[in-house]
Amino acid sequence: MSNSASNSAGNYGDSDTSPNRREKGDENGGENRGEAPDSPTRGPTRRPTRRQARSSSKDITPLLKGWDYEPGTINVRKVSGIDGQPKLQMRLDLGLLQMELTGRPDGQKPHGCESLLEYYESLLKEHETRNGTELGFHLTGQQCQSLREEAVMYYHRYLSLFVLEDFPGVVRDTDRNLRVLDLCGRYAVDEQDRLVLEQYRPYITMMNTRAAASILFKDQRYAEALKRVKEGIGSIREFFERFGQVKAMSRSNEVRVLKRFAREIKRKMPVDPLARLKAELNKAVTAERYEDAAKLRDEIERKNAMADTHKDHG
Repeated sequence: MSNSASNSAGNYGDSDTSPNRREKGDENGGENRGEAPDSPTRGPTRRPTRRQARSSSKDITPLLKGWDYEPGTINVRKVSGIDGQPKLQMRLDLGLLQMELTGRPDGQKPHGCESLLEYYESLLKEHETRNGTELGFHLTGQQCQSLREEAVMYYHRYLSLFVLEDFPGVVRDTDRNLRVLDLCGRYAVDEQDRLVLEQYRPYITMMNTRAAASILFKDQRYAEALKRVKEGIGSIREFFERFGQVKAMSRSNEVRVLKRFAREIKRKMPVDPLARLKAELNKAVTAERYEDAAKLRDEIERKNAMADTHKDHG
């Protein structure tokens, strides 16, 4: 299955990554492995036949056949790996990225941990246990650089998972990248390392919020979804306030995306008759239609009285 979504932003992608097109595909993501070259102890080598040369080729062109790169889109698909496990692929202009669906996207386990983040978090925990405090724990510039490079892997994956509507995976990976920002922001030795990733916090927060709210939205838990979106907007507001840039929030693309999602959720929510009457009353008063306003006020009072009677008999 191959999916694509529009993408027109910078290093961390477009904030509006709603899936807009799907394609079907059954490409095999496995690698054709050729034989190892003859060793000196195995005697003279033989010139490979044309068929053998083709079977030994590492050329990825066959993998890309029928899956053209489309500028301005995010094209992703799931394939079956040679280990029998599903893999995630993102189409790029010069090829593709292949990622594991769980663990570190490149499948590595640095220092025996799931990722460098988990490794440094374990070192922090050991430091606190040994010293009774976090004071004295620091991350060097090189360590922060390695964490940033690792975070980019997770960025590519959560963006791909969002296109495929794997929202739990997006929540997992964005939560994880937010922890990277928190770790570097608190323990980096150099101020630049503490701040360089903060510019991405609104975007990661927005993606995390959209994914979490989308899970609730798909389950028709609209009130909870709307609450989650409002919490996300609140987190982004706290970010701008922390850096003294409250005015910049009005220009935030991340806030715009979340507010649009909130409107979409509200359209799905059942209309509260009393809330509708109050909205109409406000409009009537604003428009100085006082006769209509009086009627609406009487209707609201009547409904409130009926609700109170129902409570008394309940």
